[in-house]
Amino acid sequence: MTRTKRSHLKNTLKESFRMAVDALKANKLRSILTLLGIAIGVFSVIGVMTAIRTLESSINEGLNIFGTNTFLIQKYPVIQMGHRDAKYQNRKNITYDQFIDLRDRAKLPTLVTVAEGTGGISIKYKDEQTKGVMVVGGSVGALRAYNNIVADGRDINQQDIDNYRKVTVIGMDAVDQLFPFDDPLGKVIKIGGIGYTVIGVLERMGELFGQSQDNLVTIPITNYLESFDDRYTSLQITIEAASAELYDKTMDEAIGVLRAIRKVEPGAENDFEVSSNAELIETFSGFTSGVKLFAFAVSVIALVVAGIGIMNIMLVSVTERIKEIGIRKAIGATRRDILTQFLSEAVFLSEFGGIAGVILGIAGGNLVAMFLHVPAQIPIYWAIIGLVVCSVIGIGFGIYPAYKAAKLDPIDALHYE
Repeated sequence: MTRTKRSHLKNTLKESFRMAVDALKANKLRSILTLLGIAIGVFSVIGVMTAIRTLESSINEGLNIFGTNTFLIQKYPVIQMGHRDAKYQNRKNITYDQFIDLRDRAKLPTLVTVAEGTGGISIKYKDEQTKGVMVVGGSVGALRAYNNIVADGRDINQQDIDNYRKVTVIGMDAVDQLFPFDDPLGKVIKIGGIGYTVIGVLERMGELFGQSQDNLVTIPITNYLESFDDRYTSLQITIEAASAELYDKTMDEAIGVLRAIRKVEPGAENDFEVSSNAELIETFSGFTSGVKLFAFAVSVIALVVAGIGIMNIMLVSVTERIKEIGIRKAIGATRRDILTQFLSEAVFLSEFGGIAGVILGIAGGNLVAMFLHVPAQIPIYWAIIGLVVCSVIGIGFGIYPAYKAAKLDPIDALHYE
């Protein structure tokens, strides 16, 4: 392209932009309604994608509940939608004896630990009381398997478990409510009416999706089974591999040993679930993919409707400016100039609405982040896609009105009333 042609095109686009702005000003209500249609379409896709990306980022972080190179074995899947399937309910519970047998027979894992919890328990210290606490019974290493860290004192050891010692490691919510001014170590608190000596305090974890992760106390698994066991109790076994390279072999060994312990017939499927961080994240991604697809389909429909509105406003604009088109052609404007002018107006109209939709969409999506107390996200990728789609909408629905304007005969246009 020569310098003269580039300069001409630049001037044409600049003039088209000015005319588009003038057209918006001249027909404010009509233009605002058209822009609103585009803005709503873009807002819907950007808002939903921003919210989903924010949730995904936070949930992916939250779903990393296990330590490095670890996996979980339990009766039910970690993530279930709706009612529990009878297939899972009819499985035998995973018992403490099965855990001991697996721990002793498996050779590859560096850690085999067990845990189970129940919520809504009352915790007391003297005149202070906190309700709705999660009580977790665990074996040696259970806290490490779930990325909890003892900030002060010590963790539960094997002697505590074997001797049914009434000891506990408590979360920061219990510390804040029961010991606002005292050191909790060595104090005796009542968990479900039974006295336990505090031997450790967990590091503060903060909130996840508006829920505290510090509202728990841990006790030896033997004490837990003695006080809270019922026919529904099925334990969760967490296993840690020595390295990423041995992860699959460790999992295969654990599955094989547990199948033998639970007497699963050869060729039959496992009567327990094996879950890892990667599988949890993949499962959640499958759910969000469907939401994304639905949101995108709704947004496309909204944008097509907005595109029809743009075509309508451009056709009206062509009819109102026939004499102007005739004058421009009479003084030398070519069909290409007229086509570019009206097509540019359609694109600019779409982009104005698109930019408004992107801003509103990002703001709306990040309101979700503020509500859930998670870090905000700005979906640059989807914002760019939204603006590109707006350009396509502008061109697609503006081409016919622009073509109609470009092919007008200048003599007829000058005589039009």
